[in-house]
Amino acid sequence: MSSTTDVGLSDAGPPQGARAPSGLEPAAHKLLGQLGTGDRGEASREPRPAGGSAVHEVTSVGVSVLLAEPRGFCAGVDRAIEIVERALDKFGAPIYVRHEIVHNTYVVNDLKAKGAIFIEDLEEVPPGATLIFSAHGVSRAVQLEAAARGFQVFDATCPLVTKVHVEVAKLHKEGFEFIMIGHKGHPEVEGTMGQLEGGIHLVEDVADVARVRPAQTEKLAVVTQTTLSVDDAAQIAAAIKARFPNVREPKQQDICYATQNRQDAVKLMSAQVDLVIVVGSPTSSNSNRLAELSRKLGTPSHMVDNADELQPQWFEGAQRVGLTAGASAPEILVNQVLERIKALGAVSVRKMDGIEETVKFPLPKGLKPRLPSPGR
Repeated sequence: MSSTTDVGLSDAGPPQGARAPSGLEPAAHKLLGQLGTGDRGEASREPRPAGGSAVHEVTSVGVSVLLAEPRGFCAGVDRAIEIVERALDKFGAPIYVRHEIVHNTYVVNDLKAKGAIFIEDLEEVPPGATLIFSAHGVSRAVQLEAAARGFQVFDATCPLVTKVHVEVAKLHKEGFEFIMIGHKGHPEVEGTMGQLEGGIHLVEDVADVARVRPAQTEKLAVVTQTTLSVDDAAQIAAAIKARFPNVREPKQQDICYATQNRQDAVKLMSAQVDLVIVVGSPTSSNSNRLAELSRKLGTPSHMVDNADELQPQWFEGAQRVGLTAGASAPEILVNQVLERIKALGAVSVRKMDGIEETVKFPLPKGLKPRLPSPGR
């Protein structure tokens, strides 16, 4: 069981490598009031509803919040948002982005307000414009079309997704076909499968494995969407291995470090709480997997896009509430959810001990900050 640390709100900020984009900084850090130091970490005084508005308090007394670590932004999301912001600063609005830069409503709306225009069809982009590919990656067809239209392109594809694309291209040249574990229609899956004109077969669950019909089985490799449930992907991979014993598996698993770390934190947290709240947008694959994981482990879970979606009845009878956030959810949303849980009756917050993420991905050429001139 993971150890936890009593913290005030000022200690419950973003984990390392998980900054909020400029303009997304928390509006207030005083969320859970003055915490006491009793044996159960309860506050020394009764909480009051935030802002003086009338709210329904939960019936349980002394509700405590356990804050997952790590949570929120990963290095790939952080980099993608910074690419859009730097492009806006350097070239001015509008900047066009194919698909949502990351799957989070708050982040997308913030960047829209700064001058980003999100599109799906490249025909919507005027000649000579600056175009950014989202963190999920794009197909070869989209890359070639963007080049043919003469756009200035910056690729915000997460480097861990790019790694999968590179592996697919390399093995394809060696004659391999592929089985991809992923969710149909997800932009990352479309981008990875779109690296080839054919010879890549999608499976979403174990049942799909029996239906795969590769043209040959001598050279067959597995690739995986980076934001899947680690456990589910392992089960599907095992089924593939059982049917195709000679299948080539990735040298390193394709599921990204941040997805695994956030799922591991939920595994530890769910055993210690009565309810798990996941901050994330409905389109966020990794956020959905966190909520699903908690439920599979027997702890009720709800995913919210923002604090307004919290329902008081969820907290009835709960003494301990776990709070986490998907890799595309900024810390300001976590803070706002904490504020709302406080208004519903929470009196303490404790932060789990967890992995400190120090990964940092470089920016594309042309968007890196200029070095200061000598003597300045």
